[in-house]
Amino acid sequence: MTALAPRLYVDSADVDRVSSLLAAGVVHGVTTNPTILERGGRTAAEIPDLYARWAGEGAREIFFQTWGGDASSLLRNAEGIRALGDRVVVKVPATRDGFAAASALVRDGATVLVTAVYSVAQALVCASIGAQYIAPYLGRMRDAGIDGDAVIARMQGMCAGSDSNVLAASLRSPDDITGLRLAGVPYFTAAPDVIEQMLFHGVSDSSAAEFDAAMVRLGA
Repeated sequence: MTALAPRLYVDSADVDRVSSLLAAGVVHGVTTNPTILERGGRTAAEIPDLYARWAGEGAREIFFQTWGGDASSLLRNAEGIRALGDRVVVKVPATRDGFAAASALVRDGATVLVTAVYSVAQALVCASIGAQYIAPYLGRMRDAGIDGDAVIARMQGMCAGSDSNVLAASLRSPDDITGLRLAGVPYFTAAPDVIEQMLFHGVSDSSAAEFDAAMVRLGA
């Protein structure tokens, strides 16, 4: 099976930092959840404006999470998210009601991410219902004493032959991302600081400065 090309997403509601990364062309899209929106000082009423802004700035996929205590509430709130536009991905929590809602959304043609997936068995359910994305939280797994790297690699293996793939979250360093990529995981979302760290190496910057200095000496 041909390996999927990697994708990076920025996990944030800080509009200025998100805009900077979209302008640089280094992220495929933007992921959010209710906690991230709250941390960014945003309200539910601002979701349509956020979608419009990020779509206009080139985000190819934009993720918002539905909410509700049962499957019918999750589906009802998902309809408002889906109405935002064709670049939206509906995030659904990995609960019993969440899986029921996710399955219904997939059957209705929505692009769906099942979030807060913590076991390989849950990942198998995601693949069986055809959810396009599975989001395990590496950092939180480690905090709970789980070997998150191994579990997430097994989740991606469980997706073989399906249309589902892991979009790893709660990534706290570039090494988290490169380690999972080497284990076969294709998609990653991280905070702006982590994405920015991926773009920097001191030797790269010093080499670029040397090249510029040489061009000046060449009369450019």
